This record gives sequence, C-alpha cells and structure tokens, in this order.
Amino acid sequence: MEYKKVVISEYGAPNVLKTISEKELPKPKKGEIRIKVLTTSACFTDTLIRRGVYPAIRKKPPFSPGYDLIGVVDALGEGVDNLAVGQKVGDLTVIGAYTEHICLDANAVVPVPAQLDDAEAVSMILSYLTAYQMLHRFTKVKNGDTILIHAVSGAVGTALLQLGKLMNLKMYGTASEKKHEFVKDLGAIPIDYKNNDFEELIKAKEPNGIDAVFDPIGGSYFPKSLNTLKKNGTLVAYGYQNSVDGKGGNVVFDFFKVLFWNLLPTKPSAKFYVITSERKKHPNWFKADLKALFKFLEEKKIKPIIGKVMNLEDAAKAHELVENYKVEGKIILRVNNA
Repeated sequence: MEYKKVVISEYGAPNVLKTISEKELPKPKKGEIRIKVLTTSACFTDTLIRRGVYPAIRKKPPFSPGYDLIGVVDALGEGVDNLAVGQKVGDLTVIGAYTEHICLDANAVVPVPAQLDDAEAVSMILSYLTAYQMLHRFTKVKNGDTILIHAVSGAVGTALLQLGKLMNLKMYGTASEKKHEFVKDLGAIPIDYKNNDFEELIKAKEPNGIDAVFDPIGGSYFPKSLNTLKKNGTLVAYGYQNSVDGKGGNVVFDFFKVLFWNLLPTKPSAKFYVITSERKKHPNWFKADLKALFKFLEEKKIKPIIGKVMNLEDAAKAHELVENYKVEGKIILRVNNA
C-alpha cells in the first residue's frame, strides 16, 4: 500500500518541500507501533530545520520535517502490549511527522483522549507543553505575578496567555499594532515593538520590575528583557529568531551571554528552555504535563488559537505563512483526511 509524505529535498526556501510517494507502508520493529497520522503542524522550528540552521538537527536531506503529531495506532510491533490498534496517541517527533504513516517507540508516545479534537490536541504537544513547562517547571511563576511575553501572538505566546490567565497573571506582550486587539482579547496589555521601546515602557509601568520574561527572539532582546526584571526575576529564552534571521544575534554568543549573566549574584536569572532536552532529562514530566493539558482542554479551560488549517501537501505555503508571521496562533496540517 502506497503512502505520501513531505520531505526536505535540500536545505533552502519553502519550495524545497516536496510531496513524494512511498510504495510500501513502514513496518514497526520490536517495541514500536505504526501510526496513521491525523494532524501535525507547521511551527517556526520546522522552518529552521528546513533551512538547515537549527543547531539540534544535522541530518542530510532528503528527510521529513514535522515536530509533533496526533494519530491512531494501526499496527503493533513485537512485544507491544501497552497500546491497542485504533487507540489515539500523540508524540513530539522533532522530525518525521509530515507523513501519512510513521513508526515510533511504543513507550515514547502519549495516549490522547479519543474525544479531543485532533487539531486542538496536537497544539498541546509542542506549543502548550512549552508554555506550561516554562511557567510551572522553569520559573515557578506564582498566581498574580507580572510577566512579559515576546512574539505574543504566535503559537507559544497565545498558549502562555491562556495558561497565564488561569493563574491571574498580569501580562504584557510585544506584537505589531494590527494584532493588538487580538492580544487584548486574550487578556494581555499589548506593546507595539516597532514604535515603542519595550524596556522603557515596562520600566515606566512597572518601576519595581516584573517577575518573568519569555523571549523567543534572542539577540539584542536578551539584555533589554533582563533589564525589566526584579532581582529575583527570571528570563526564559526559548528561541533565537533574531539570531537565525540575521537581525543582530548569534546563537552561541547568546548562550554564553546567558551563562555570564548567571554568574552575577545580584542580577535576575536567565535560562534556556529546550523542549527536547527537558524531555530527555525528565520523561515523566512530558507525560504528566501533557495529561494535565489534555484535562484543561477537556474541561474547556483552554482553547488553542488555530490560525489556519491546511492539507499536508500545502506544507510549503504553510512555512511561508509562518516565516512571514502572517497567522495568529498555530497552523495545523491535516493528514489522512483528519
């Protein structure tokens, strides 16, 4: 039986993403399951992997990108007894999810409540899990604290807003002016980063400093973000948009700046959050935190902002939208008629 997948044919622009057909379904090895993929997503990290500038992935094309997925088990490998054919599961694949079928470690995937919407469920795996762990595992932000979120209208930014609202946080967010009403509706105070200096604005409104900053930008944003914090505040860096886009940053230099800053005892702390590293160090966190997020979703305490739903074959167009910041929230890719 044939199946389709999208591959990075070579590193480069979105048009290097090609849809190809494989003649036979992959067969699960011992301890693996085969998954019929229902949904994946187009995230900013996928675009970095496609361009060949994501430090954690050094793989020679062709290969499929795809950081997360929701699917159903359609075959069991030898020795698998913890899952059943037809069961819905999810996983943080990092690469490989842009495909109709994939084989994965049966012990790595997470069971997903069958009644959850597939587009909303896949949003939990990368975007909401990143936001949840940064809030609850990395910063220990308390109810009623004040935070700043950069790139607040993106998938992780909107997840931070919804989870922060559950904690009654006072939230500021940087975004272009046209997105300010959207940001206000999600409970944050918008800052026009193009026409205002966010550091000066926060210092004027919060002279005693704020409790945490969540920064996916990097580069020149790091020192300015740190300067808005209380002495016991925390900067969490979780991306390097300026660095990889050539806008005044360097990933290695940014990393050492953070290390140096932490050597200063009277200054706020700074941390890097990398979801793949945290999963390796704390696999139980991954499963426990996703379970908590699925419960929030079931109870309608959160509702992912789905900016656009597209087909897997439209992955190149989806990447263009992500890179040009054209969509608020998350872009979902439907697979197997999900």
